[in-house]
Amino acid sequence: MAADCPIPLATSADMQEGQFADLVRDYSASDIDQLMVESTRLCEGIAGRRLAPFTGLPETHRATGIDPDEYSDASNMPMDLQGTLGRSYADALGASDQVRHCWLNEYAGRYPDMWTYANLQVTILRSYGGTSTVASTTLLGAEPDSGHVWFQLGTFLPVGSLIRVTYDGGYTTVPADLARACKLKAAVLVLGEIDPGGTQFGHDPAALDKQAEAILCRYQPS
Repeated sequence: MAADCPIPLATSADMQEGQFADLVRDYSASDIDQLMVESTRLCEGIAGRRLAPFTGLPETHRATGIDPDEYSDASNMPMDLQGTLGRSYADALGASDQVRHCWLNEYAGRYPDMWTYANLQVTILRSYGGTSTVASTTLLGAEPDSGHVWFQLGTFLPVGSLIRVTYDGGYTTVPADLARACKLKAAVLVLGEIDPGGTQFGHDPAALDKQAEAILCRYQPS
């Protein structure tokens, strides 16, 4: 079985510095590495979203609706050559049946400037048959603050189609408060193993847990 090996929100070196260093002084390097991985996943569980960098995340979305303002006959505004060709193709296919938008499940709950998307791949499975891969050059997005992917006008994406996506993402620069939350959750895990009573090292697991949750609740989907 493949091991779960995300890039942790806080490193082993981070954990071995500061007020929690005493908790892991007898842990091996590999044990601390695993501890930070487990803590990272716990943080993501509380936040209800992915936080650490990930690769090849698969998602499926059902293509639903289109904003009436985006119908091809809603505006006569001038367009560049690419837009003109796309609109012409959409007219030929029946633009009122074409979907323009998709929202990825994972995006930055806070600090979108620290979040990065890469390698977005989109496959369309049409309900009445036929499959096509959307060229990355025709995708406008994804947007780190919302996960919004905007399909260029002319993309053959009828309502009811299945949109299958895979992509990389996550915080490539970890916000300081998330790193802090990761260390707090790691400390709670260690205390549960070596000091269940919470008296030997002077740390209160419940208080540490509460601090971590106070940070992570700010990243929960609204």
